Amino acid sequence: MTKTEANHAETEPEWVGRALDGLVEKMIALRREIHSHPELAWNEVRTSALVADELLRAGLAPSSLPTGTGLICDVVGDPDGPMLALRADLDALPIDDEKSVAYRSSTPGVAHACGHDVHTAVVLGAGLVLRRLAAAGDLPGRVRLVFQPAEEVFPGGALMALESGAVEGVERVFALHCDPRVDAGSVAVRAGPITAATDSVTVRLSGPGGHTARPQQTVDLVAALADVVVRTPALLSRRVDPRAGLSLVWGTMAAGSADNVIPEHGEASGTVRVLDAAAWVSAARMVPQLIREVAAPYLARVEIDYVRGVPSAVNDPEATKAFRSAATSLLGPAGVQEAAQSMGAEDFAWFLDRVPGVLARLGVRRPGTLDAPDLHRGDFDVDETAIGCGIRVLLVVTMNALRYPKTDQI
Repeated sequence: MTKTEANHAETEPEWVGRALDGLVEKMIALRREIHSHPELAWNEVRTSALVADELLRAGLAPSSLPTGTGLICDVVGDPDGPMLALRADLDALPIDDEKSVAYRSSTPGVAHACGHDVHTAVVLGAGLVLRRLAAAGDLPGRVRLVFQPAEEVFPGGALMALESGAVEGVERVFALHCDPRVDAGSVAVRAGPITAATDSVTVRLSGPGGHTARPQQTVDLVAALADVVVRTPALLSRRVDPRAGLSLVWGTMAAGSADNVIPEHGEASGTVRVLDAAAWVSAARMVPQLIREVAAPYLARVEIDYVRGVPSAVNDPEATKAFRSAATSLLGPAGVQEAAQSMGAEDFAWFLDRVPGVLARLGVRRPGTLDAPDLHRGDFDVDETAIGCGIRVLLVVTMNALRYPKTDQI
């Protein structure tokens, strides 16, 4: 019996527990280091160097992406075996860290409020274990580790990573994303769409300005902007099938600086989110058209920046079946939930557009806690036992997928 066969003969929890060999504590420490030194999109220099150092110490050969941040690193066992990819994202968000913890962000106005520090620690931890397995002759294939920059901006770093060969030769790709609605120690997954397609829109209105005593002699810019902000989402709901799940929600609005002056300029920006692929295609035309229709009676000049974001992340049915089977072997049926489709965006969708794979939810809520802070909040944090769970899940999913490249072999 080979070592690989002997390992497989063990129950998966025993197999994974032996393979980790104290690595979880190290990855928790690394996560805290990244969390305390967050970096914004395209500026993940320190984070990339930290990950590269760990990979180099393990005897691997990471290569930097063309922008100077982000890494790709192959772990090679059987060079003739199948190739899979594991993806993590590196960037933080431009918000203040509001937690009182030792690893609180040391950079004002920047925080890891979406869990990318956890994603990085999980994929790195899995990669280091896979390296050990490869050195022992127990890795029946190849695994590409992708540490992607700039997930939080449009256009994100996924397209750049793909252009740099991130999935060249890859047969399946997997990623985990923190979910504060799921308990640590569990994961959630679903076949088909798991996120929404998302674009961004900015509208700028301008006019000659004037006195608030005589709005009829100028362009009442504040009224025009307010009408655009209120009526455009309402009109959208009457132009699209409600089942498409199309929504426009504004995040910023600014105009004027004095209560008795009609301003010359005003601006609002927001996101368009949609569950239906056909509606996403039509939104790029429909949203600007409606904005112009609403603004027209005010005679304001209208400029619109509509930026295509990301499509819906669509999990491959067969890959999802394999993921669920492997995760259940590790966590048991109660540890693998059915994920709801989210209106959030995730540029891992571009990976799934190229290669069959799975984006799954990693539970990070402390069990017994009913009201955990949501993503993109300054007080967001995780139960760090989720890091060990995430590493174990990726290891079991990866090894199963390498052993059984076809789902019907499971």
